[in-house]
Amino acid sequence: MSTKEKVREKVSGKESVHLNNEIVVYNDDVNTFDHVIETLIRVCEHTPEQAEQCSLIVHYNGKCIVKTGDYDKLKLQCTRLLEAGINAEIL
Repeated sequence: MSTKEKVREKVSGKESVHLNNEIVVYNDDVNTFDHVIETLIRVCEHTPEQAEQCSLIVHYNGKCIVKTGDYDKLKLQCTRLLEAGINAEIL
């Protein structure tokens, strides 16, 4: 294995360890698609397309991972989703 391959392997390992937390949003009968989409754009920095896709996945599958990353950053985002009335948790 070359030095370059070893470096890539180490970087890959760090990324997978660093990004092991996920915000999951769950379906409900209260929030509209527009509210969920607008909130994902504002809170999770999604593009409109990402937010729309996530809202459809939540609707049809009951849940969707909407963000992956560092726990401290996700904690603030999850709190903001909850404050907006969206059922979410960090796994």
